[in-house]
Amino acid sequence: MRALPHPATEDIELTEVLRALADPVRLAVVARLAAEGELTCGGLSGQVGVHKSTASHHLRTLREAGVVMTRQEGRQKFMSLRRDDLDARFPGLLDSVLTAAAVHV
Repeated sequence: MRALPHPATEDIELTEVLRALADPVRLAVVARLAAEGELTCGGLSGQVGVHKSTASHHLRTLREAGVVMTRQEGRQKFMSLRRDDLDARFPGLLDSVLTAAAVHV
C-alpha cells in the first residue's frame, strides 16, 4: 500500500492552509481533531454532515494543505492535526483560527 503524500513542514504554504480552513466543514474537522486528538477518517466522515465522497474530498484537501497528517494502519486511516508543524511555520495561526471559530459557533 502506498503512503499518502504530505507536504514537508517547510513546504506548507500559508495560502493553502487558509484556503483549507476557510471551508466550514473542514474547519469543524480541524476543531474536532484539536479537541480530541487522532481520529479515524471513517469516524470523521460520519460526523461532518456530508456525503462520504464529499467528506473524502475535504479530508484530502486538509492533508494536501499540510493541516493534518493521515496514517494508514491496515484498512483504517487515522488523521491527526499537524499542530507542531503549523506552529513552527505560522506561530499562533492555528490557535487564532480555532479561537475565532469557537466564538462564531
